Amino acid sequence: MPLSVVDLYRNVLPRTNCGDCGYPTCLAFASMVVSEKLPLRNCPYVDPERLAEWQAELDDQHAAGKWTKRDMAADALQWARERAASMDLKDLPARIGGQLTEVDGKATLILPYFMETLHIRTGEVAKASGEPLNRWEQVFIYNHLAQGGRREPTGNWKGLVEIPNTVSKIKSMRDHVETPLIECFRGNIAGLKTAGQALGATAAGEEGASADAALRFTPLPRIPVVLLFWDAAPQEGYDAEAKLLFDETIVDHLDIESILFLSERLRQLLCGDSE
Repeated sequence: MPLSVVDLYRNVLPRTNCGDCGYPTCLAFASMVVSEKLPLRNCPYVDPERLAEWQAELDDQHAAGKWTKRDMAADALQWARERAASMDLKDLPARIGGQLTEVDGKATLILPYFMETLHIRTGEVAKASGEPLNRWEQVFIYNHLAQGGRREPTGNWKGLVEIPNTVSKIKSMRDHVETPLIECFRGNIAGLKTAGQALGATAAGEEGASADAALRFTPLPRIPVVLLFWDAAPQEGYDAEAKLLFDETIVDHLDIESILFLSERLRQLLCGDSE
């Protein structure tokens, strides 16, 4: 029978909270052993005659995924790959842009992504440079492939609040994108423009006429994004403000979670944050 945190605490550990394992309590140590696969031997007071037996039992339940902490990125990537499994590479250039060619003897879609280039093959997404593409970015790209959109941008721009079914994401956009951009570039419009130009941004059109900085990005061929930024005006009682605008066709190409991911990724790149 699998060992739960409570089982381990009650029946295996000394319950002295001595801290010799590196954790403040025996219960905290038990939780790490069960959910994070910490070796049981890290507790110096476990019965040595039964240590191997208990560890073998823990190894079995870890292998079965019982009570272990789920790798959310791995789960999401598996789901996204399955979602995109039926894609036909020959259809992709007409749907999402890019160029279909042959690389190392394999049919490959060459797809611009910010200032990089991706190589997309059946069941594989990678940077052309050979650098690794992190799992969440792979999830994002697979979801883009699977969304099935074909429409070209229309130039009709919308804020996130104007896109259907985004009410639950407004706070996330504010907390993880807009506020960090404000903190990063308040009083530094020149720095924002320089960072934007490094990502291939161009000046936005009429939609940015009132902003101190209005930058148009094309992270993917069919997915333009506009960033509007108004700097703080303390003498008038105004703080800085940041807002992202999306072409109305974005819902053809990305689901809501992917729109938020793209927004956060843009913020990371502009502010120089790590992935």
